Amino acid sequence: RERAHAHRVAAARRSSSRVVARATRQAQPDARDVAELALQNGACAIKPKYSPEVVRERATRGPGEVAKTAARCAKIVFNAARFAAGLALDEVSQNERVVSRSEQLRVQLAELGPSFVKAGQVLANRPDIVRSDYMEELCKLQDDVPAFDNAQAFEIIEDELGRPIDEVFSTISPSPIAAASLGQVYRATLRSTGEEVAIKVQRPGIEPIIYRDLLLFRTLAWFINGYSIKQLGCNAQLIVDEFGEKLLEELDYVQEGRNLQDFYDNFKNDPIVKIPKYYKELSGSKILTMEWIDGIRCTDPTGIVAAGIDVEEFIKVGVVSGLRQLLEFGLFHGDPHPGNIFAMRDGRIAYVDFGNVAQLTQTNKEVLVDAVVHAVNEDYDGMAGDFIRLGFLAPGTDVRPIVPALENIWQDARTASLANFNFRTVTSSFNKLVFQYPIRIPERFSLVIRSLLTQEGICMTLNPDFKFLEVAYPYVAKRLLTDRDVSLRERLIQVLFKQNKFQWRRLENLIGLARESGGDFDLTETAADGAGLLLTDSKLRQQLILAATEDDRLQVDEISRLLILLQKEVKLEKLINNAVSDGPNLARKLALSWSSKVLSD
Repeated sequence: RERAHAHRVAAARRSSSRVVARATRQAQPDARDVAELALQNGACAIKPKYSPEVVRERATRGPGEVAKTAARCAKIVFNAARFAAGLALDEVSQNERVVSRSEQLRVQLAELGPSFVKAGQVLANRPDIVRSDYMEELCKLQDDVPAFDNAQAFEIIEDELGRPIDEVFSTISPSPIAAASLGQVYRATLRSTGEEVAIKVQRPGIEPIIYRDLLLFRTLAWFINGYSIKQLGCNAQLIVDEFGEKLLEELDYVQEGRNLQDFYDNFKNDPIVKIPKYYKELSGSKILTMEWIDGIRCTDPTGIVAAGIDVEEFIKVGVVSGLRQLLEFGLFHGDPHPGNIFAMRDGRIAYVDFGNVAQLTQTNKEVLVDAVVHAVNEDYDGMAGDFIRLGFLAPGTDVRPIVPALENIWQDARTASLANFNFRTVTSSFNKLVFQYPIRIPERFSLVIRSLLTQEGICMTLNPDFKFLEVAYPYVAKRLLTDRDVSLRERLIQVLFKQNKFQWRRLENLIGLARESGGDFDLTETAADGAGLLLTDSKLRQQLILAATEDDRLQVDEISRLLILLQKEVKLEKLINNAVSDGPNLARKLALSWSSKVLSD
């Protein structure tokens, strides 16, 4: 425990220096390119508007803003004092009323407005900051607020478009069809084409309130930073900076439009995912216009069945699309709650609201796949290394005390039947580690965890017996077997060779799981790549020969079963054509391999 505490303090001090350096960079216009935006090992935010200096300047711009900030501070202090008094009363009476206090916290955060609602939602997924019983209550925080005046909304639309509403839209709903803390949505019809669209309008006056709250958050973080570093091992100012960066992104409708277009491009050829069209020419800094999605709320199983949609297939579509966002594109939806996901009548899944998204770099995606590979191979030292590379542990952390804890979590998960296993089970077990070891959850991975938990919750609403791994494993297996990406090919080899021994049964299981994922499943190119690798890699060839003749006998049964499996998935004619077309390249590799061996000998 002392060693873990020391690591926490050291990590937090390193974080503090990063905050200073980061603030300095952000104060200089155009000082950061995409590569410099990396925070905690590679995840980056897109064109961030946030910096402590900008927040301070915006919240104290003139006597009027200073007075409003002071009034806001008084309101927050009053609410904080009420909550602290309740905790003190519990302490004196030696009666810890966790349920009522956590409920009180949730209600007070909701009363304080959008910044506090968003902060509570973030804390609901930060076990490194908040205890589990409070996290459960914070998960109930909703972003529903009364709509603002329609006349104001229509005025904002006209100001952004630069022309009257009836010149652009033949119809528009007289009142919003949805309202949240940051904005509200209207349904309209384009006069020029007759297309139905959704118009998202930002709540007037919300930006100054957000800046005032962020200044107060950061002031509080500065005040408690010493305690935070000493007792929790995390830098409070860095946490506020990460939160502020994401919150201001949600206020930037121009950036949300870019996010929407990126999602549209990623899924434009996907037959199972619908992303609405973005109308850039009808959007601006305060409004965003997109295609209207006429779908069924994703948590309405009765409506989904009535539309003739296979519920189980829709669940699979949702999980696979989420995994593709995470592991394939590295751009994922950070707020997939039931109001943002719909079932289309043709069975597709549709996403809306792209203000809260996050990016993962290629390195992040590869390390996540590494973590899956290490879990499959029961390589817990490797998994601990993945935690460092992803930013959960500070570089240089002694992982030896953590490895047994990771092994216990995963072994418990593996010994439980698949029918009793879900993502929340592993997350709950992992949450218990963050106060025992110097683990910190980076903001973008907090979003990943929240996104996966939310999607699992939606799936369990549709089918209470839903198990995440029953869908996730087949997708990962298919991707490992069929994707020709060099890094994934290397990881496939790691999965198939454990301690230099070829895992016959594991390959059979992978093929079986990949078939369950549905769609086209063709291993011809994988077989061609494997044959080429065996011809050019003598070490791999030797390992396979040893595996085929293990225990001084030819493994006829294993080889026969494998050939029968491959017969269905490998097209011989295509394999021959691939071999012919790739012949010159293979010959060059053989020559290089042979010459290297001769020179080394």
